[in-house]
Amino acid sequence: QTKTGIALLYDEVSENAYDIRLKLTKEVLTIQKQDVVCVSGSDHSANHRTVTLRRQPVGGLGLSIKGGAEHKVPVVISKMFKDQAADQTRMLFIGDAIMQVNGINVESATHEEVVHLLRNAGDEVTITVQYLREAPSFLKLPLGSPGPSSDHSSGASSPLFDSGLHLNGNSINTAPSSPSSPIANEPKYEKRWLDTLSVPLSMARISRYKAGTDKLRSNAFEVLALDGVSTGILQFYTAQESADWLRAISTNISDLTLQNMKMANKCCSPSDQVIHMGWVHERLEGTDSSQLYKFKFLALKGSSFYIFSTPPVSTLDWVRAEKIYNLCEVLFKIHKLWLADDCWLQANLYLGIHQDFDLEDHRPYCFSVMVGHGKSHYFNVELCSELAVWEKSFQRAIFLEVQRTGSKTYMCSWQGNTLCFTVDFALGFTCFDSKTKNVLWRFKFSQLKGSSDDGKTKVKLLFQNLDTKQIETKELEFQDLTAVLHCIHSFIAAKVASVDPVFIDSQSIARKYMYSN
Repeated sequence: QTKTGIALLYDEVSENAYDIRLKLTKEVLTIQKQDVVCVSGSDHSANHRTVTLRRQPVGGLGLSIKGGAEHKVPVVISKMFKDQAADQTRMLFIGDAIMQVNGINVESATHEEVVHLLRNAGDEVTITVQYLREAPSFLKLPLGSPGPSSDHSSGASSPLFDSGLHLNGNSINTAPSSPSSPIANEPKYEKRWLDTLSVPLSMARISRYKAGTDKLRSNAFEVLALDGVSTGILQFYTAQESADWLRAISTNISDLTLQNMKMANKCCSPSDQVIHMGWVHERLEGTDSSQLYKFKFLALKGSSFYIFSTPPVSTLDWVRAEKIYNLCEVLFKIHKLWLADDCWLQANLYLGIHQDFDLEDHRPYCFSVMVGHGKSHYFNVELCSELAVWEKSFQRAIFLEVQRTGSKTYMCSWQGNTLCFTVDFALGFTCFDSKTKNVLWRFKFSQLKGSSDDGKTKVKLLFQNLDTKQIETKELEFQDLTAVLHCIHSFIAAKVASVDPVFIDSQSIARKYMYSN
């Protein structure tokens, strides 16, 4: 199914916007601009057309003009009146820029100069025109065909208002002239929407933000292809239109990403499948520059969480990731959702680990992935639905990896002794001597009643003895305490999910608010 609609293409340098037509298919977003094309007759270029108009006693030249050098745009035909001189030629169109009048070049002329020239050019006026494909939106040119013969423009000229040349100008004689009409062998022209740029949506990305900042564009966004080709800034007339197009394009990108995942998974073993992948914005930490955010491509595959600068398109690309983390040792955390009442939801999903992110940015739909040695990555996505998918995908990928791995063992120390600490999906927690392999203690997951740590290397685990009901404290020291705590969290969450999957679903912050709103 193809979606089409009118939008504006915004030029951030000139701060002008131009009318365009968007055409969206499953695989491509196409930008179309209006142009005049020759549809029959001799093979003349439609770029420049020379037309002779015969001024009529009633109706004059039958057109109005706008623009001028004072606004850094050529003078263009802004109105044409049905069955009057300009319309009868079938060779002139609203949006045509006037290049010459009776052989005099007017490309750099002011509005008033062109008005004066046309009104004093006599009964026969020869004009050369070229269709202005990028007419600034401030000219407010209609996109349709010639309008009705009624007009509200005045005799006074103004570059941003229609100067009516259907009014009687200074004519050499007042005798009725024959009407302007196309000659039989003259070429015929039509105004049509022509494709000017096609952006493939496979692995494409969308941004509603000004490059690198957290400044949201109003009713506008940009689509960038995998090779970096950009649509430019697509500006919409209403917030609803912008939201509809954003959702439609995002949906098509997601569908194509799913197809790419299925293709990639055909070449991967069952234990190394891609669970989810897609574009996000990563906030750069510790920078004073304006480049606060940068595009990153994330993937959840097999036992690992990948961060790429560009998407992996071949099997070899997977080893070229910027960062690769074991899924058992990461923690997904939602930070912000945009709610219906325009307030922030700060969602702290994990207790016991200190989080010091500065959340004073203006982006909704933010999440972080906390990794080993207390480090974190802070991400933002464009839509609440994307946040919900990432939340669910991280849960699924981590649970699958826990079940595949079965257990994780870490070296640790206690009272000067080198020990091994094992988290096992079936058995729970086990601590044994690294040399003799003698088990020092073992507890089930259900026996863990609490924990505390120093934020560096030491942790105290509080277990309840099943026989005495007393709390036993086990103090251990790890080289990478954060990774161990994340691993414990992953195994316990996976254990709960295997027993009560409904409970895990009920904890989904993003999905809960996405559906309620």
